[in-house]
Amino acid sequence: MRIKRTTPLNGTARRTRAVAIAAGLVAVAALAVPAAQAQTTATFSANQLSAASDAVLGADVAGTAWNIDPETNTLVVTADSTVSRAEINRIKKSVGANAGALRIERTSGTFSKLLSGGDAIYATSWRCSLGFNVRSGSTYYFLTAGHCTDGKPPWYTNSARSVSIGATVGSSFPTNDYGLVRYDNTSLDHAGTVGSVDITSAADATVGMSVTRRGSTTGTHSGTVTGLNATVNYGSGDIVYGMIKTNVCAEPGDSGGPLYSGSKAIGLTSGGSGDCTSGGTTYFQPVTEALSAYGVSVY
Repeated sequence: MRIKRTTPLNGTARRTRAVAIAAGLVAVAALAVPAAQAQTTATFSANQLSAASDAVLGADVAGTAWNIDPETNTLVVTADSTVSRAEINRIKKSVGANAGALRIERTSGTFSKLLSGGDAIYATSWRCSLGFNVRSGSTYYFLTAGHCTDGKPPWYTNSARSVSIGATVGSSFPTNDYGLVRYDNTSLDHAGTVGSVDITSAADATVGMSVTRRGSTTGTHSGTVTGLNATVNYGSGDIVYGMIKTNVCAEPGDSGGPLYSGSKAIGLTSGGSGDCTSGGTTYFQPVTEALSAYGVSVY
């Protein structure tokens, strides 16, 4: 039995929580058709797909993520290895008459906020990755994941926490997953690059876009955008919306790191499943939303 949390967890509790549920999977039931007729595929309206998405949210199954695929006119529900057969059935039951719109996919590992990260940055007792350096006028900041900045800690460049970067001045998690840290240490360099790649602008992701992710645990890995506007349920009320779905791998510590395409900033690493040995599914906070929220820009 899962007991749903009714009061918010503090930042430390969120970071130390792990999801643990039995595994299993069932296929989506096929539509019944008369034997004398050729099988047809049902068409679902935008309202039906939206209603199905709301129903999956209401089912509240940790370890799931979902997004509407406009090409196949389906709601793709990705379930990690912790999601049980009973929980898949609960999702389907919650969708009701629109269950035929579901396409259930399994991904290896478990969805988690990738805590533990381009360059490493250190808070009081955890490590994340710097996303993109940004500015507003003559003031410089960097973006990272909101589950990293939850609680608004100070940040450091090293694990000994002896070289200060500055203060967290903005944080949004859950619902979104972005945070803003100000460079208070004027002696620190803050070039507008990811590694050796100069980032000159920001853009929205598109399905099929070739993207690269950099993080302090696993370095640089590439892949493609496989879905947009995904909702991810990390469990215990930590649900994020509007995420970019990719087949790029990531691991704990890569959180907050940059997703980019050429010289364009695309996203911030939120979480996912799998690893960089066997592969996995990773979700990213769109960076354009964070830039707009804080009134900052890449440079």
